[in-house]
Amino acid sequence: MHAVLLPHPMRALRRHPIPFALALLAALACACGALAATARAQVSWVIHGHGFGHGVGMSAYGAYGYALHGKGYKFILGHYYPGTALGTLSGPHVVRVLLETAPGDITFTEATGACGVALEPTSTYQAHRLGNTVVLRSSAGKPLKRCGGTLRAAGAGGIIGIGGLGRYRGALEVVPTGASRLNVVNALALDQYVKGVIPNESPPSWPMAELKAQAVASRSFALTGGVGGDGFELYADTRSQVYKGLESEYTTSDEAAEQTAGQVLMYEGNVAETLFSACSGGKTESMQNVFGTAIPYLVGVPDPYDSLCPLHEWTLNFSGPEISAKLAGLLQGRLKQVAITKTGYSPRIIEAKLYGTGGVTTVTGEQLEIALGGYSTWMTFEKVVK
Repeated sequence: MHAVLLPHPMRALRRHPIPFALALLAALACACGALAATARAQVSWVIHGHGFGHGVGMSAYGAYGYALHGKGYKFILGHYYPGTALGTLSGPHVVRVLLETAPGDITFTEATGACGVALEPTSTYQAHRLGNTVVLRSSAGKPLKRCGGTLRAAGAGGIIGIGGLGRYRGALEVVPTGASRLNVVNALALDQYVKGVIPNESPPSWPMAELKAQAVASRSFALTGGVGGDGFELYADTRSQVYKGLESEYTTSDEAAEQTAGQVLMYEGNVAETLFSACSGGKTESMQNVFGTAIPYLVGVPDPYDSLCPLHEWTLNFSGPEISAKLAGLLQGRLKQVAITKTGYSPRIIEAKLYGTGGVTTVTGEQLEIALGGYSTWMTFEKVVK
């Protein structure tokens, strides 16, 4: 922050033996000139950032770097989730993933049956909402069966085609939600689900060790990240983890899922909640500093190979008016200074103070990230005056 120093009237008088009135006028002229210079000064802000995502748990790019340096998937998982151990599930596990919430009818194909009615796999059928029930209809809209609160359709080959969304392993389940909409849910075996997640969270060309680490982390998260929705426990996007079904699968990522089939991370007899993000910026962050809950194995650790990430370091540039406008909901007046008052391990911002021309406000790192369009809460602020 740059300060403008105004000439001191009495100091000017002592240096120059001229009448007081003239000295005062001269001082005022200097002050006005300085103020005018201040008004003409251009203020800009540079935000220096690190990482992409919340930074808790495994970073995909950091794991990629470890794999390139010869580390196996067990080492990678142990590094990012200290204190956990690899375990194997017993028995089948089914997950339900929300693909879409639709305002109208759902069409589907490849089904051999739904709601106890035998269907022709080459034909198209509809799921139609009627009150709080779902009706199975032909493609022409002819009612075939009232299915109650859930329409479930499955194919003999374990694959179902869903109109506008693609082909998926497992079954289609359609559930009423809200006043008039339908939840489109994919119900499938956990290991099949993982095949549809890995290539959407890690490039399938990455080393097998990283893909295996992603497989175990995704499988563990699926069992611990339930959201308790109408007929589903997982989202198909970053609110849970990205899942795109059969058509997104690759041979390499399928191999990673198969070679780690049933494997999860365990902590004190329970499946571990294996959060992960794209890249940490060089250090991961503790769960408590991001989500407010302390979990012993979700603590900040060094991430030495995260520099491979394109967003390992990033910058945002704003003029003075631009940053004040973006922070308008958090700021009083125009922005004068940002003071970071509390950071985490990484150090992501936990709390900061915004000094505005109208007062001081306290904000969180998440509020700053959202308002400014940052990639993470690991940010520092540089004010530039020209």
